[in-house]
Amino acid sequence: MPTINMLSSADKVKGQGVGSAYLEQVDLVQNGLNKEYKVVINKRVRTDIMHYHTIDFKHYLSVPFAKKKGVTVGYVHFLPETIEGSIKLPNFIKKIFYKYIISFYNSMDYLVTVNPNFITKLEAYNIDRKKITYIPNFVSTEKFHNISNEDKCIAKKKLKIEKDAFVVLGVGQIQTRKGVMDFIDIAKKMPEVQFVWAGGFSFGNITDGYKELKISMENAPKNILFTGIVERDLMNDIYNVSNVLFMPSYNELFPMSILEAMNTYTPILLRDLELYEDILFDYYIKEHDNEGFISAIEKLKNDSSYYEQAKEKAIRGHNFYSRENVLSMWKIFYEKVCRVKGR
Repeated sequence: MPTINMLSSADKVKGQGVGSAYLEQVDLVQNGLNKEYKVVINKRVRTDIMHYHTIDFKHYLSVPFAKKKGVTVGYVHFLPETIEGSIKLPNFIKKIFYKYIISFYNSMDYLVTVNPNFITKLEAYNIDRKKITYIPNFVSTEKFHNISNEDKCIAKKKLKIEKDAFVVLGVGQIQTRKGVMDFIDIAKKMPEVQFVWAGGFSFGNITDGYKELKISMENAPKNILFTGIVERDLMNDIYNVSNVLFMPSYNELFPMSILEAMNTYTPILLRDLELYEDILFDYYIKEHDNEGFISAIEKLKNDSSYYEQAKEKAIRGHNFYSRENVLSMWKIFYEKVCRVKGR
């Protein structure tokens, strides 16, 4: 039985999607492919498949040794351009770091990206398309699911949200690229709506735009609740008390929060970005600017028929990214890399 060594430090920093994606993928493979593969986590041993979930330098150093035993697989959660607006680094350090990212990906035998849009972008860095595979993220229905109206009322009470409030939820690290400033601006213009942002400064004051964001949060209107970093097991309640997940991000890959919200049948409102087209199809509402976002939120709040249509979109998205579909993609992928290596 081949062994897969899952290597990651993603769960050390709370409140980031990479950590959630890692935990879900490991759980999926451990439970779904346990008859075909033995899975170990962060072991200092060379195994048949060394699956690198993060680009730690210690992982980079281990790659030549890993290849002597088996095959190396790298998870592509970001590219240099997607880090812009996340972390503020001096230019010379940024250049070195960006070169390192691509060097890490180049050192892998295979790469897995959660968004097909990234295949051509990786090719632009002279990475061979043949070694890139698209497998979407996955979220367990055991952790994220729709709850009863009674439980929703209890959850609202815990969060100190009015029982009849229309709740617009934003999720993610507080960063410039996440569109937090737009989120605050829209909340100011919609005082009758309750806005909630679940997430905080996972990387502290090196977050891009930290001072500006901090000041804006301190002067935000009363109809915004900033929860700070939320433990993952509490997020199901937050999705369930929300009427819509609103993500005004300017740059993303495949946010776990979208899949988590779909699992709870929560409508999705996003900025119209090209990268969503091949992964979210028509499962969401898209707008270009703050005026469009305000119009969409008002329609969701006041038009029950439109709201039900948006909810149905989310449910179809949830069904598409089912456990069975994503697990079968991992099964085919691991079989392929083992076959190529003659294992």
